Amino acid sequence: MDTKFTGSTEYVASEELMAAVNVAIALQKPLLIKGEPGTGKTMLAEAISKSMNKNLIIWNIKSTTKAQDGLYVYDTIQRLYDSQFGESGVEDIAHYIKLGKLGEAFKSEEQVILLIDEIDKADLEFPNDLLWELDKMEFYIHETKENVKAATRPIVIITSNAEKELPDAFLRRCIFHYITFPEREQMEEIVHAHFEHLEDNVLKNAMDTFYWIRSLRDIRKKPSTSELIDWIQALLLSGVDTEHLREELPFIGVLLKKDEDLETLKKAKLY
Repeated sequence: MDTKFTGSTEYVASEELMAAVNVAIALQKPLLIKGEPGTGKTMLAEAISKSMNKNLIIWNIKSTTKAQDGLYVYDTIQRLYDSQFGESGVEDIAHYIKLGKLGEAFKSEEQVILLIDEIDKADLEFPNDLLWELDKMEFYIHETKENVKAATRPIVIITSNAEKELPDAFLRRCIFHYITFPEREQMEEIVHAHFEHLEDNVLKNAMDTFYWIRSLRDIRKKPSTSELIDWIQALLLSGVDTEHLREELPFIGVLLKKDEDLETLKKAKLY
């Protein structure tokens, strides 16, 4: 089993990103990943999982998510329901303790990859509420008086779209890496990882148009890597002639998702 992350055939990682992953693993600290939407932050955890042959546990964060949700939930409603209908085992509180994603990662007998995805979606107290658990890799279940401690520290990957500033106390406990938007050479590697036999002229025309759109000053939501992949897939499936992509811009709704950006593009084509 690999003890270092070396990228994968499906995920093209820069040397700096691979180094950040391996430093976080060596120091046993969470790796906080930021970057533009669509630059592969979430896919990184999947790539690490495949590369190192370890199970992946994903905790998707929402605006309503609380830190407690990741540890455990005591299902009092189900216990009350069972007691009313005479179900056996009601006296065993442990039967009604449901582990969250963090709890599952701690309970695992083997080391796992734990992805805490889009941590900045939760309220400002959420990261601070996890400081002890991420530091000590343990938590206490009050209802059963059980201390859950990780036998093997999970490899923790945390993603953020920078919607909110994260607390300094939380940042001090993380290794940080910002995934910069790929330059053209790296982007070609990424595209080839998805399309093994892509013709050179299709790749060139798609890339020329894609980076031209991203260069337009007034584009509010610049198309991402994942949207470029989707666009190329649409072009291939349709069989359209790609020699005049910049003039014709087929399936532009795959790349641009805002009315204002479509208007900006129309104006740019007139000059």
